[in-house]
Amino acid sequence: MQGRVLRAQSGFFRVETDQGIITCTLRGRLKKERQSTDIAVIGDLVDVTPTMPEHGVIEAVLPRRTKLARRAPASKGVWKEDVLAANIDQVFLVFACASPEFSPRMLDRYLVLTEASNLDAVIVANKVDLVGEAEARRMFAPYERLEYPVLYTSAVTGFGIDALRARLAGCISVVTGRSGVGKSSLFNAVQPGLGLAVGAISTALNKGRHTTRVAELIPLDLPGGGYLADTPGIRELGLWRFPKDELALCFREFRPYLGQCYFAGCTHTHEPDCAVRAALARGEITHERYDSYVRLLEGE
Repeated sequence: MQGRVLRAQSGFFRVETDQGIITCTLRGRLKKERQSTDIAVIGDLVDVTPTMPEHGVIEAVLPRRTKLARRAPASKGVWKEDVLAANIDQVFLVFACASPEFSPRMLDRYLVLTEASNLDAVIVANKVDLVGEAEARRMFAPYERLEYPVLYTSAVTGFGIDALRARLAGCISVVTGRSGVGKSSLFNAVQPGLGLAVGAISTALNKGRHTTRVAELIPLDLPGGGYLADTPGIRELGLWRFPKDELALCFREFRPYLGQCYFAGCTHTHEPDCAVRAALARGEITHERYDSYVRLLEGE
């Protein structure tokens, strides 16, 4: 039978099938076939053979339609692909307007991750109640100008919850963001009873405690169904060893100027007659976004 992986932990997989949810392990030969990437992750479609009531073995992992992935260190200096979720439609990048303080540079890192994975990103500006809608829109206006969809929400007041719910319906979505930005509270407001852990903000460190320990794909009770992949909180997203010649492509406002520089292989940092830096001087690229690009290029 075929099913979808809802949870993966310590070599055990909860798989949703037409005959219910069963707990599976991997067939031994699969462990030898995929060495450069995760064998099975949440969202994967898999072929399963039942072995006993509510238990089975994963025989094959079907090709992934999409994936949210980064590169992670493995043994002996080798790098492997770290797939966070498979077969997803969109990624919700949740940032708080305050408490913790909004970090545009961190958002830029997440956007590079989604752009590199060819996934649609939806920015969620949460805790609007702490700063007011006008200030929230000012903070995230640069991203709206880049045509990233931005949803303004508050789990406390219910502001924007209906719009968020409509975006989730019928889709397989990943939600991610730093700990403490209110992801769990927000999605509990979308669907009461989801049971996502709600963590308190550490006022001493101004960082949230990690409340979600295992990635899980949660079925949604919405029109058209849908799933939500709740991922462990990330305080700092260190970009994997990203190919430097591909980084500029992940900044969508750079793309109209790529290939127009005088020098082939231009890094857009110091070379003369650089089309990207000329656009920066004309105000067509913001200094904040350009600074994020340079810092990522330098490995910061």
